[in-house]
Formats: sequence, C-alpha cells, structure tokens
Amino acid sequence: MAGEIRAAPVRWRPQPGPQHAFVESDVFEVVYGGARGGGKTDAALGDFALHAEDFGAAAKGLLVRRTRTALEPTIERARRIFRAFGATWGEQKSRFTWASGAVLYFRHLDRDADADLYQGHDYSRVYVEELTQFADERPVAKLKATLRSAAGAPVGFRATCNPGGPGHGWVKARYIDAGAWNIVEDAGLARVFIPARVADNPRLLANDPLYIARLKQSGSAELVRAWLEGDWNIVEGAFFDKWSNANIVPAFTIPTLWTRFVAMDWGTAHPFSVGWWTVVSDPYPLADGRVLPRGALVRYREWYGSNGKPNEGLRLTAAEVAARLVEMERGETLAYRVADPSIFANHGGPTIGETFGKITGRWGPADNTRIGRVGALSGWDQLRARIVGHDGVPMLYVFDACRDFIRTVPVLQHDPARMEDLDTDGEDHVADEARYACLSRPMTAKNPVAPNNPPDLGYGRKPAVNNWKAM
Repeated sequence: MAGEIRAAPVRWRPQPGPQHAFVESDVFEVVYGGARGGGKTDAALGDFALHAEDFGAAAKGLLVRRTRTALEPTIERARRIFRAFGATWGEQKSRFTWASGAVLYFRHLDRDADADLYQGHDYSRVYVEELTQFADERPVAKLKATLRSAAGAPVGFRATCNPGGPGHGWVKARYIDAGAWNIVEDAGLARVFIPARVADNPRLLANDPLYIARLKQSGSAELVRAWLEGDWNIVEGAFFDKWSNANIVPAFTIPTLWTRFVAMDWGTAHPFSVGWWTVVSDPYPLADGRVLPRGALVRYREWYGSNGKPNEGLRLTAAEVAARLVEMERGETLAYRVADPSIFANHGGPTIGETFGKITGRWGPADNTRIGRVGALSGWDQLRARIVGHDGVPMLYVFDACRDFIRTVPVLQHDPARMEDLDTDGEDHVADEARYACLSRPMTAKNPVAPNNPPDLGYGRKPAVNNWKAM
C-alpha cells in the first residue's frame, strides 16, 4: 500500500542456554549436537553473522555439508537470517557477501577427496553441518587446516550433528565421550561438545507445538529418545539395530572343555581385528542371573590393531602380529583359526596366511559371504541372527573388556546403495571378524514343532520358521 512503512527485519540473536554458549565460545573446536530440533543450524548461521558483524572484511567463512541436496535448506534458512544483516546471496559463487566485505561460502563434499581442493585457502570460520555424515575424520581435518587469518580475526572450527550416520563412531570418540561441556586440551588447541535438546529451542516449540508429538509417532521408543534427548548410545539407522546391553557380559572364567577358536580380519594401514571366541557347551549361569544358552558364541578377548585414531592401523608386518599372538595365546588350546581370505592370495612369494601359519600354526580361509542367496541365512544374517537369538535370549555375547567391538559394531550403518549390506566406509573391521566367526559356527533352521505336524508344502517349500539352532 502507498505510504506503508515496512518494519526492518529483526536481527538474529541466540536463544539462552546452549545456543548462546555456542556463539559465545572462544574454544577452537566447538561441536553442537544431539537432538533433532535443537536449533543447531540457526546456531551455526547466527554465529557467522555475529562474527561478520564484529570483524568485517576479516570474517571469511566456509560452511560445508555432505551433499548439495542437504545444503539447500541451510541456504534457504541463511537467506532469512542474513537478510537482516544486509548480506546478499550470489548464486554463481554460492556465497553470502556483506557490505563490510565479510563472506561465507556454501559448499558440499560429495567425496572425501574434494577436501584436497581447499589446500591453500584461508578462513576465519569453518562450519560442518551434520558432522556424522563423514565416515572418515581425515577430510574434516583437511578443512581445519584452512583456518588462519592474516587480518587477525579469531579462527575456529564449528560443527553440528545428530547421533547416527557413518561417522557416529569417530565423532562420539573425539567429542562426545569426554563429556558435555568439558573442554579438552589437545596439543595447544581445545575442543568442547555442547549438547542440544529440543527443549533448548523454545522458538520452534512455540511456532510448531506439535513437533514433539510428530516425532513420537515416527519411530521406536529408543529412536525417539535419541531424537529428543540426543542419546549417543542409540544409533539412528544402525545396521545391527537389535544389539543391546543384553549381548554384553562381565568377564568370567571359561570352562576348560569349551571349544575355543580365533577369527581375524587383516589390515595394515587400516586396523586388523583379532577375536578369541568360545562356544558354550551347556547352559551356563552368570553371576547376574542370566544363563548363557548352549551353542552361544562368546567373544572373550580382542586385539584391535589401531594406533588410537579412528580407522587407522598399526602398520605392523604379518610376522610381528603373529609373534604377538603366540604370546597372547600361550597355554590355550584352540580348535581352529579362520581369517580374511585375502591373506591367502598369492602375489609372489609366501602369502600372509603362510607367514602366520609358520609362526602360530595353521589358519584357514574364512567364509567371506556377506549377503546370502534368497532364503539362505549367511553373512550378515548369521551375525544378526545370533545377536537376536531365540525367545529373547541372544546367541552371541562379548566380554565387557572387548571395548573396540562395543565401540564400533553397534554404530555401523547400512550401505545407502545396497541396504542389505554394511557401509564399508565405516569402521567395519571388528564386524567382519565377527562375521567370519559366526560363519565358522553357522546357525541353521530348526524343524518347527506344531500340534498337527504340518506336511511339506511341496515344490521345495517348507513352513516358515523363526527359530534357529547352533551347529
């Protein structure tokens, strides 16, 4: 209307609590994560808006997401927030520019190698949205290397995330396990994790009062708890979604007559995983009242060949690893050993498997089936079936001292291109070793017991069953 005076846009300000702490922090690395709807994207965008306000042309930022599609809603939200600060969007260069000269670029990294393109760049702020979508920490570390400012603006890495995703394991290990709000010093640089919960975003709840109710209708009680509370022990989209604390047992003295064996997944640049397993020969009562069923597998020891960084190996030779195994197995009687079939491939000279055999005793190639034929229970299905067990009683257990099993296996994700398989970008070495162990002692279908003894259905078809016995 003629003569109408339009109100100036209201500039963004952080909400009290975690969002305010995020934008005010002077810690070098700040990760803001947890629940859905916690105001994480607004916090990242608002942080740079305030940074640009304070440092003008010295404020130079890069905001990254895994895919272009995921980046689009962030750009739309940025339009609303930055408009009040006078920033303008340039589609061709995919960036917001302020009159002061401050600039924030929006990019996506479809491949980890794309991070190499930023060598030589310099930014005062780097933001990574949905940090757990990066299966490997290395491309993120390369982006951190761009943080420098000749103009003197304070530099910092900022990230947002939810539990789950292919990078859940390394993000949890680096940021979450140290505890919320605890500042960790590392070689002169500090990092901190700030938890986000939907209750910390009253603007969302005021504008969309049914948000929580819709979330509660969208998943299991455990998954909704992860969404609402940011519980990092519950993993959205986990491949082994039936894993629970029921599969973990305190260490106990293994009876002498139980069969023991070893499974191994080999690696040098990436970790190797060696697991020592035993087979429960008769129902075995535990001190906590549980009873291990006959035929269950128990993983009682592990050696994970990692240098302490997620998914990085020790780079030991086969002879060095084999010699250590001899020491670890002294006094034990092992029925057999199985290993990744790749170590038996002959590329000239003795194979890795032969080297192991000369030092430790014979190894056999493990069954490397990942996905079974139609109707067959093999590969990952064997591992899943043992995790679930029968009538609520698992058929696979690990000692609570098997920390790398407990750290890596429950958080592994589905392959987005092949949902029945595991995403191999994750830290899957222990899972592969466990698969070899399970396939060395396969579970098979039991004949159903029914009142009327139903006959064979003909044409090779049999009544469907969900019960399994261990061999």
